[in-house]
Amino acid sequence: MNDGSETVDAAHAGARTGSRHPGTASAPRLTAGTTKPLSDTVFTTPVEDRYFEDYVPGAVYVYGSITMTSEDILRFADEFDPQSIHNDPQAARQGPFSGLIASGWHTCSVTMRMYVDHYVSKVAGLASPGIDELRWVQPVRPGDSLSLRATVKDARVSRSKPDRGLVTTGIEVLNQHGQTVLTMSAMNLFLRRRLISGRG
Repeated sequence: MNDGSETVDAAHAGARTGSRHPGTASAPRLTAGTTKPLSDTVFTTPVEDRYFEDYVPGAVYVYGSITMTSEDILRFADEFDPQSIHNDPQAARQGPFSGLIASGWHTCSVTMRMYVDHYVSKVAGLASPGIDELRWVQPVRPGDSLSLRATVKDARVSRSKPDRGLVTTGIEVLNQHGQTVLTMSAMNLFLRRRLISGRG
């Protein structure tokens, strides 16, 4: 029985010959618009016209999905996280997860793509002070399709700079089986609409 490991091995063998990733050069790359809303709950304003006031505590949004291919898992690991459980299929089969898994940082990067494409304002976003409580709950394997569930946890106007507010978002990343693979709490600063644009 082929569990997919032969395909992964072949892909990685190609990636190891000649240039750094010739075996994966033709793999499809993620482009804007690849993912979409997956829930009935949507923002009342598009991401190009979204301000602090549009992030209402309690609202939940779901976006996705992105499939994690073995080629992309190997490419990312070779470049940024060259641990054998991420970039060596043969060694990974003997490891603690009995097979190749994506780097947690790869999962974070895919999460960020969905988060930026759909959730973070393109006109009012300022910066992020950081994230809290990042957890890799379950391994992500080749073929897993990931979606993002974002819950607005809190939205507070800044005391020192009243033209902006801080939004705290609970992030969950789910695989195709509905299992949580990543959680974290993200913070973002957004400009306020009525003070910046004179509307509202």
